[in-house]
Amino acid sequence: MAKPQPPNSTPSIVNRDGTINVRRLGLKRVPFSDIYHRLIGTTWPRFLGSLVLFYLLSNTLFASLYLLEPGGIENARPGSFGDAYAFSVQTMATIGYGKMAPVGAFCHLVVTFESLFGMMTTAVMTGLFFAKFSRPTARILFSRVAIMTVRDGVHSLVFRVANERGNQVVEAQLRLWLFRTERTVEGEQVRRFYELPLTRSQSPVFALTWTATHVIDEKSMLAGATVESLLAGSVELVVTFMGIDNTLAQNVHARHGYRTHDIVFGHRFVDILKVDEQGRRVINYHDFHHTVALDEKPSTA
Repeated sequence: MAKPQPPNSTPSIVNRDGTINVRRLGLKRVPFSDIYHRLIGTTWPRFLGSLVLFYLLSNTLFASLYLLEPGGIENARPGSFGDAYAFSVQTMATIGYGKMAPVGAFCHLVVTFESLFGMMTTAVMTGLFFAKFSRPTARILFSRVAIMTVRDGVHSLVFRVANERGNQVVEAQLRLWLFRTERTVEGEQVRRFYELPLTRSQSPVFALTWTATHVIDEKSMLAGATVESLLAGSVELVVTFMGIDNTLAQNVHARHGYRTHDIVFGHRFVDILKVDEQGRRVINYHDFHHTVALDEKPSTA
């Protein structure tokens, strides 16, 4: 595996996993205004953890309200938070075991609000779960490094992309962008974006792997690039992927970032396509990220 380059002095805009590395200050935020988008976009562990925490806190709140009226719950032990909490769970879930029941007017009022709250919460949670499950996602694997190499006798920038799912992504499209720090005539430091053309930016059926290549000619923004020049410009590469999931018939997308120290010079990717004894084509994903020096001869199948 190639040795990584020194890290950038300027933080990257796009992380390796495609998330945006930007902290926003000075915006007016309304509490809970984006809670739906946050829950849909977050990971499953955080999503489930948030719902469980919300459920526990809600029952804790209603249990505390029930305790405000002593003797308001029939068959409950006086002052028992555990019984009040169990009664709250039964009320919110409309279980109703029949052992405990509201007695006082205040507890009846709380039960009315909790029953309505429970129905609304169930509806919202059901919608969130359905939206979360039905949301199309792309499991796209990007090589950990991009390499500056010689391919077909031409200086090129090369990286790998693969479909981790067993399905097909039709009308797949790849775009490569270069982010670079520059200074204007007035001396202002700005971050500018340039699209780097790929020799093949579309694929009718993306089912296996894709070796993306940008030819570094005299028109390329990477012409004459060295490790030092990349570091000086705080260069980062951003890859965007779009396609249509053949199973769900919906658009999927992914994004990946390569920082300066993720760009390797004078290497090539290890061959991963071989033919087995039965004549079938085999893809070895164990070597998907591995590179070797250009002077090493390719292995034969």
